[in-house]
Amino acid sequence: MTTSPPPAAKTLVAGIGNIFLGDDGFGVETARRLTERHLPAHIEVADIGVRGVHLAYQLLDGYDTLVLVDATARGEAPGTLYVIEHDGSAAHDPAGTPALDGHRMTPDTVLALLGTLCAGTGGQPPRRTLIVGCEPSSVEEGIGLSGPVSDAVPRAVRLIEELLSADGPRESAPRTTAGQAAERVAK
Repeated sequence: MTTSPPPAAKTLVAGIGNIFLGDDGFGVETARRLTERHLPAHIEVADIGVRGVHLAYQLLDGYDTLVLVDATARGEAPGTLYVIEHDGSAAHDPAGTPALDGHRMTPDTVLALLGTLCAGTGGQPPRRTLIVGCEPSSVEEGIGLSGPVSDAVPRAVRLIEELLSADGPRESAPRTTAGQAAERVAK
């Protein structure tokens, strides 16, 4: 009897951001570019935009890995890419349960809400959550990415593909936990 290899664990790459706020659209544009690539069947790419509640409920479908792609201001030069491994220690709402407000569903709020939703449904949150961030130049009202952030999009696509490849640097990729200073990834 021949046994087939176990199916690859499901991965969700979620582009986050508001395309009407300049460089805040980085995650959405990176997700759009990723959908043009040939990715393994177990990797799903979604343009979440500002719909954090949808992301929380989508994660209940059971993903092993979540990659959030978003503009991430950490004080470096615009266009700097970061890989941050979310360690689950982000501050939660003092009342214990995050507020369900579709207009303020930041990635941290989504991850906190996910814990609550999983407890109520018996689901499991992703085993691993990575944030691929890009230092914005401007998040003022306006459509379109600044030059440095636009130039970072193809580098971010390659970085995400590397992070998700079976042969890629699963544990050696430049990264930091959410509570540490960010390491810069190849500019």
